[in-house]
Amino acid sequence: MNTEEIRAILTICLLASYADNDKHDREREQIRLVAQGLAEDQQINLPGLYQEVLMHRVQLADVLPKLSSSEARQLAYEMAVCVCEADGRTSAPEQAFLARLREALGQAPTTFDTQADALAAAPLRTASMATPETAAGADAPQPAALDAPSGTAAQRRPGTLPSEDMDRKILNASILNGAIELLPENLSTLAIIPLQMRLVYQIGQSHGYELDRGHIKDLLATLGVGLTSQYLEQAGRKLLGSLLGKGILGGLGRQTVSSGMSFASTYALGHVANQYYAGGRALNTQMLRDAYQHVMADGRQMQDQYLPQMQAMSRGLNTARILQMVRGG
Repeated sequence: MNTEEIRAILTICLLASYADNDKHDREREQIRLVAQGLAEDQQINLPGLYQEVLMHRVQLADVLPKLSSSEARQLAYEMAVCVCEADGRTSAPEQAFLARLREALGQAPTTFDTQADALAAAPLRTASMATPETAAGADAPQPAALDAPSGTAAQRRPGTLPSEDMDRKILNASILNGAIELLPENLSTLAIIPLQMRLVYQIGQSHGYELDRGHIKDLLATLGVGLTSQYLEQAGRKLLGSLLGKGILGGLGRQTVSSGMSFASTYALGHVANQYYAGGRALNTQMLRDAYQHVMADGRQMQDQYLPQMQAMSRGLNTARILQMVRGG
């Protein structure tokens, strides 16, 4: 794909992210930060694209003619579907946007939409609750940035897992999501979000909390993890990586390098959630955000250490296997 096609695809993704006009201010800020964070390619100028979309200076009709290849048109539609599905539901305005996009691109209905729906609506509790063992037998590190669980002795809630097993569970989940991030398929990237939400659910359950999807989304938002913005950042990095020959499409092969975002964010999310629920949910908003940022920094420093395991695991993954895991099979 050429630069114009990539600019067009990213513009369509941004249009999709605002299709329902119902984004919370926190999510809008996260999307803006993603655009700023992916600003390294001056030819693409993602912050400029973001401003054009936000100010309604660009519409679908302006960018569709720039998608000259069937490959680019298919990718644009699939990424737009994933953007709309990232927060676990597709609203009526988003469905209307996708219908217009599908018709304009000449995309016939496929199983992709159904599979994306299944990922976005994946249950938190499944028959199989175990995280695949990717670091079996290894001593999982404890983040240096976290202290003992907060709260008074009366508030603290012992978990059903020993601390060493919980550390290993979080590390395994981080390696799994890091491996998924290495895959080129859009559905694979979309799967990271429900797997992270399931990890939080399992951690809360270990400490006696039966969480619902709304509570977990609120916790993620408090930490500064936007669902739509997280997908945009992961997919955007893959797409921009294609300019450097790293590829996003199956024909270009798997990425050999990764931003490591999914490993670090899963690692931070798991450990902060564990501290939060073990301490009886006594941490305030600022404490949660500070802890998340500190543990994210730990996770980024560790990602190179575990990259060989992520790469090895990614070679045994495909879309069908990931769908099975997300559904709990």
